[in-house]
Amino acid sequence: MANNKLYVGNMSYQTTEDSLRDHFSQFGEVLSANIIIDRQTGRSKGFGFVEFETDEAAQDAISALNDQEFDGRRLRVNVAQPPQDRDRGPRRFDGGGRGGRRF
Repeated sequence: MANNKLYVGNMSYQTTEDSLRDHFSQFGEVLSANIIIDRQTGRSKGFGFVEFETDEAAQDAISALNDQEFDGRRLRVNVAQPPQDRDRGPRRFDGGGRGGRRF
């Protein structure tokens, strides 16, 4: 399994995808740099993902940048874990309390 996609947490809300890409590119070719945005507020959630071309570049970035300051915050950098199915409980088909019809 490839380990070239990194989770980057504890980011400053002012960090941009361009500045994130630039910061990580010193360790190798960055294929993508994405910051996760809150749908309701349009603001950064304070974490994102950086994908490198090689596993070696990703490992070098982890070694050098984990727990190091960037944009005023100490980053948390590690190998990204695959998304997990979240059990959200039983599904409701009766409107779910969102203004649906009441009987």
